[in-house]
Amino acid sequence: MEIVDLPEQTTATRRARLPTAELPAFFAAVYADVMAAVVAQGLTAIGEPFAAYHGMPGETVDVEAGMPVDGVMADTDDIRASTLPACRAAVAIHVGPFEGLADTWGELMAWVGAQDLSPSGPVFWESYLTDPEAEPDPSTWRTRLVIPVG
Repeated sequence: MEIVDLPEQTTATRRARLPTAELPAFFAAVYADVMAAVVAQGLTAIGEPFAAYHGMPGETVDVEAGMPVDGVMADTDDIRASTLPACRAAVAIHVGPFEGLADTWGELMAWVGAQDLSPSGPVFWESYLTDPEAEPDPSTWRTRLVIPVG
């Protein structure tokens, strides 16, 4: 775990409020849809797919998923231009299946508190460094967890 300064990233995303149990289906559709919209506008994805959470997930979640792009996306029916903010952030790398992410998030939050820091806003995100379609072994998957701090 470490503290880093992150630059703002221009992104293309789809945002939804849905039952947390529906996240896998949402993610299964959103990245292909976002990539198609990005390509249709002549843009290029320049980073890993991510999911940004607007507030703590409970029975429902307010989530924005997409990818960083090399320009400003023109909004379509459900794909929007957005940004990941420039910020000072606590970052951790989770290695393993997605089912273990909650534990790593908990460890990162505890570490943030131990550093006498606190989250600086309602948005935090995870970037998927490993493509599960290219790497079928979940024990090797890597996910970057990011909490803006103040």
